[in-house]
Amino acid sequence: MPEGVEIDWVNSSASLEESAEALQNTKAIILGGALAFDLELAAKCPELRLIQTTSAGTNQLDKAALGELGIKVSNNGGGNAVAVAEHTIALMIGVYRKLQLQFKSVQDGKWMSNIRDEWFSQAHELTGKTVGIIGVGRIGSRVAKRLQGWECGLIYHDVVDPDSELVSDLCMEKVGLDELLATSDIITLHVPLNRNTRGMISDREFDLMKPTAILINACRGPVVDEDAFIRAIEQDKIMAAGVDVLEIEPTPEDNPLIDMDNVLITPHLAAFTQEASEKSRAFATYNTAKVVHGGDPDSVVLPDD
Repeated sequence: MPEGVEIDWVNSSASLEESAEALQNTKAIILGGALAFDLELAAKCPELRLIQTTSAGTNQLDKAALGELGIKVSNNGGGNAVAVAEHTIALMIGVYRKLQLQFKSVQDGKWMSNIRDEWFSQAHELTGKTVGIIGVGRIGSRVAKRLQGWECGLIYHDVVDPDSELVSDLCMEKVGLDELLATSDIITLHVPLNRNTRGMISDREFDLMKPTAILINACRGPVVDEDAFIRAIEQDKIMAAGVDVLEIEPTPEDNPLIDMDNVLITPHLAAFTQEASEKSRAFATYNTAKVVHGGDPDSVVLPDD
C-alpha cells in the first residue's frame, strides 16, 4: 500500500445516504469491473477528485457530468491490453477452424464424422491474411504486433494517428474506413464506446465487406448494430464472426446469434486473466495514490472518448 494512503471498502449495494457518509473525505474511488457511479452520490462527495476504473471501458460513467463536479475518470491504463489482444487472436483462429463445432462433435461422441465436410469448406489459415484493425490504441497495437508472427498484411483506420515509429515497426498501412472494410479478410474492432462509435458497423458497412470476411469484436457490443449483424450472417454478407461482446449482456436466450454455427461467442471474458487483474489493480492503486498526494492522474478518459 502506498505511504499515506488509506483504503476503505464500500458496499456497492449500500444506500445513497450510507455511501455518501462513507465517502465524505474520499479523494479517489476505485470501481471494480464495469460498475457505474451515481451522479447524485458524486455530488455528495465534496473531496472526490478521481473515479478510477479497473476496466478499459468507461462508457458506464457520465464523464461530462462528473467533470462539471470536478471529478476526473481514469481507466486501467492498458492493464488488460495483452489479455484482450491474445483473446482477439484466439477468436480469429477459433472462427477460421470452427472450434466450437469441433469441441461439440467430440463431446457428442461423433469425432469428425458429422462435421468434416462442413468444417473443411470454411477452414482457413490465419497466415497471410489481410487484417484490418479499427482502433490502434493499447489493444489494437498489441494485436498488430502479435499478428506479425503470422505474416499477416496489416492495415488500420483510426481517428487518432498512432505513433509513427509504431506504425513503421509494425509495417501497418493507414487506409480509409471504407477501403479497410472492402479489402480486409479479417476486420477487428478496438475502439471505445461513445457517441461516435455506437453503431459504427451497420448495414452499410457490412455491405462493403467481402463475402469471405470475418468480423471480430472484443471491444463493446453496441459498436456493432446487432440487427444488421444478424442480417449480415443470415444473408451471407460475411463468412463468419467471433465476438466477446454483444449489445445486451447477458444476451437473451432467443438471440439468433447463439445458434449460428459460423458465429463464435465468448461471454465478455477477454480481459479476465490473473496477470491482467494484477496489472489493473496495481495501476489503480498507483493512480489513486497520485491523486491522494495532490498529483494529476494518468490515463484520464475525456467525455468524448
